[in-house]
Amino acid sequence: MDINQTYSFNFPTPIRFGAGVLDELAGYLKENQLKKPLLVTDPLVAELDFFAEIRKNLEQSGCSVEVFQEMHKNPVKSDVIKGGEMYHQTSRDCVIGIGGGVALDVARAIVLRVNHTRDLFDYDDLIGGDKYVTGEVPHFITIPTTAGTGSEVGRSAIISEDDSKKKRILFSPKLLAKIVFVDPLPTMELPPFVTAATGMDALTHNLEAYLAKGFHPMCDGIALEGMSLIAQSIEKATKKPDIESRSKMLLASLMGAIAFQKGLGVVHSLAHPLSSLLDTHHGLANAVNLPYGMRFNYEGFEAYFDNMAYALGIGAGKGDKVVDYLFEMNDRLGLPSRLSEIGVKEPHIEELSILAEADFCHPSNPKPVSREDFKRLYKEAL
Repeated sequence: MDINQTYSFNFPTPIRFGAGVLDELAGYLKENQLKKPLLVTDPLVAELDFFAEIRKNLEQSGCSVEVFQEMHKNPVKSDVIKGGEMYHQTSRDCVIGIGGGVALDVARAIVLRVNHTRDLFDYDDLIGGDKYVTGEVPHFITIPTTAGTGSEVGRSAIISEDDSKKKRILFSPKLLAKIVFVDPLPTMELPPFVTAATGMDALTHNLEAYLAKGFHPMCDGIALEGMSLIAQSIEKATKKPDIESRSKMLLASLMGAIAFQKGLGVVHSLAHPLSSLLDTHHGLANAVNLPYGMRFNYEGFEAYFDNMAYALGIGAGKGDKVVDYLFEMNDRLGLPSRLSEIGVKEPHIEELSILAEADFCHPSNPKPVSREDFKRLYKEAL
């Protein structure tokens, strides 16, 4: 990869990749006769200089711009309803999602909401709701600002119920972005904690996708390459970022999102309840639980761990060192490896275990996981 070049590739979404590709956004809108974008982002990104620059460039090119930024750290249904209302009230003609997983999930759910007016959770993929996604959707563009979820290339959005905080999945191939602009320059502004936590989220996606049940050799190959890129770049991107390390993390992030079409596993099912119950940052929740979940999966899957160890640069035939590597990585990045360090207490474990057992990720874990297993893993990590 030459960091002085920009690239175009499809998988399957058209992707423009490289430093400076965001400068092409206004021209892209003009080519597609789009003049009234709704920019969907979170309140933190909305205050950053690069976001102001995007807005200014679009307005100078003749666009009428509206911004929707009302969303929770873990997005809920009412966020999406408000965004859909703004789209209609201000007569928009496209949606541009700008941010990390939260903003891109809300943007994608708004895209669904615009012309699909059933109760939002009627479209929940886990109850076959994708069959109701029959109408047209607005032109949708994504711009990632973190190297974590890889939501920019996704087809689904995870949105929680307002009261219970139960996570629901909205899914349809129609929700793929028409184009993704992946530019490392905006990510240079990310603070070290966000870089580290979102980077460990991307690593979790690649590790869990590789181990997930089922046959998908393309996802397996992509996941291994994603692991390799993260191992090469996450520490530098966190502590002394440059264009190359940020570029590698962005590529690894979207690779993880492509790979987890195959499935995820126990780590995500441990992490999701922490976000629901305690509002924990999703990447941080994954980082803390990752070594324990991987240790749970090791026995019986030693050959897979050997392959992961090689991809991570630990060495050939050293799958038994992967868990130690993950603990050490958290330490090097300044992330905790104990749940007690992020506010979890012994009385939380029962409810967390119930939520984890009900989560939609662990059925694709290579080993079955019971409520007692979740309880034991939470206690180990406490």
